[in-house]
Amino acid sequence: MLKGSIVALVTPFDKFGQVDYIELGKLLDYHCDNKTDGIVILGTTGEASCLTFEEEAKIVEFSVKRVNKRIPLIVGSGSNETEKAVVMSKKYSELGADYVLVITPYYNKTNESGLIKHFQAVADASKCPVIMYNVPGRTGMSISIHAIEVLSKHPNIYGIKEASGNMSYSSKVAKYISDDFHMFSGNDDIIVPMMSIGAEGVISVLANIAPIKTHEICKLCLNNDFKKANEIQLKFLDLINSLFLEVNPIPVKEAMNYLGFNVGGYRAPLDYMSDDNKTKLINIIESIKEEIK
Repeated sequence: MLKGSIVALVTPFDKFGQVDYIELGKLLDYHCDNKTDGIVILGTTGEASCLTFEEEAKIVEFSVKRVNKRIPLIVGSGSNETEKAVVMSKKYSELGADYVLVITPYYNKTNESGLIKHFQAVADASKCPVIMYNVPGRTGMSISIHAIEVLSKHPNIYGIKEASGNMSYSSKVAKYISDDFHMFSGNDDIIVPMMSIGAEGVISVLANIAPIKTHEICKLCLNNDFKKANEIQLKFLDLINSLFLEVNPIPVKEAMNYLGFNVGGYRAPLDYMSDDNKTKLINIIESIKEEIK
């Protein structure tokens, strides 16, 4: 079963702005070797919205081969257009993804019945289980609790990445957690609260730079040692918050480059971090650098 620390992996680019497959391979190996429990590619942190369909497919093929079933590989395949999400989910599942991660429609959004049909269509087409992704701060819409109730019964919908940051909403979602429907935190700052109500792990930005500690927080929670997990969570809270001083993944890529990962820059419209925020980020990294390892 999928549980624990699941890294929302960045997409590394070379100096020409092209996908750096040498560095991508190193990152995949790094997480397989450093207690990460699963890897998400082509997610928000991976700048999927700025990749071409051809680049995405190549990244999936490369990652499936490189990870080679050492840990679960989750592939972002969502779209605000249902047919596109269906096609991508089917393709990536056939290429070897263990799960696909599917965001709610954005910009055009939808009504509740359309949202239910959207996820059902993707789940019917995918050859691997589907994880829904609720992040209203980016999409402008949330999955209604009634829709959760309906969709949690679909045999190919594995669960939800819940990234609203709203614990009241998350608690209502938790009512539908079962052996067949699972919840994962989408926010690093509330891993422990989310796991205390039934989440089985986190899809994490923090894990890009602190995979062992993120794994440790999740493992402690899974073992019901929430007190010790919370101590680590609070120790890393300033670092977690610094990774969102600017829009994700700008700060985490800056942090990774500072720590010696060669992940390069960004795809437009993202730009480099401001000097003031970069200084704040580096100062926080330095203050906790020995704990990151």
